[in-house]
Amino acid sequence: MNQNLTQYARQLRLSGLLSSLELRLEEARTHQLPHEQFLERVFQDEINIRQQRQIERRIKVAGFRDQKTLEDFDWSFNSSIKRQPFYELATGQFIRQRRDVLLIGPPGLGKSHLAQAIGHHVIQAGFQVYYRSIFDMIRELQADRSPDELNRTLGRYLKPDLLIIDDMGLKVLPPKSGEVLLEVIMRRYETRSTLMTSNRPIEEWGKLLNDVPTATAILDRFLHHSEIMKMEGRSYRLRNAGRSTPKGEKEESSRPEVGKKK
Repeated sequence: MNQNLTQYARQLRLSGLLSSLELRLEEARTHQLPHEQFLERVFQDEINIRQQRQIERRIKVAGFRDQKTLEDFDWSFNSSIKRQPFYELATGQFIRQRRDVLLIGPPGLGKSHLAQAIGHHVIQAGFQVYYRSIFDMIRELQADRSPDELNRTLGRYLKPDLLIIDDMGLKVLPPKSGEVLLEVIMRRYETRSTLMTSNRPIEEWGKLLNDVPTATAILDRFLHHSEIMKMEGRSYRLRNAGRSTPKGEKEESSRPEVGKKK
């Protein structure tokens, strides 16, 4: 391949184009492609590479705990959990409408899996996502930091198109957690979308936060433009509980199989 072409591509930072240029040149010679068609293809190669790298960067910034997709979810385990509403959320239309989502139900149904899967899919659709458990969020925003550091940390929660707050209701939160959550919900209200998962009914959020008035203010804003998705069924993590292990066979691991929800 012409060394000047390689040098120019590197100077222009066209690494996607460069990676496929030799193949495209051979394709053009073999099939006698018109100049316009050749240029269209090499430019498309560059665009594809840049888009893929952008998606990879956004996934890294999102901070997902696990790499999950809707295709990985075991929809047959709890037949009451219908896939269509979750695939609709994965289009990102609720983000365009600045609506919120609450996934609520007992532990073990796959709420965290579905929340992260929706996050992955909407990143593919071009949105910015940030994922944190409620405990990590409270700890980060209650840390003793300078005003500038605190503003930068808060910005990570306010700027994304979709904020996913996971694990609400696993345990009682530290003092003044309600004030932190209210600050985030209030400042994202009607400007950005938030998706939360909760193991406890919303009637118990006052106890979880140890602050009923603040919990009421949080729910007043969060539920105003929110879709509540109640999930019911058996715990996936406990699916093997009570099964006896035949003599001479190793006991099965309680961890989910690869590709299945937690």
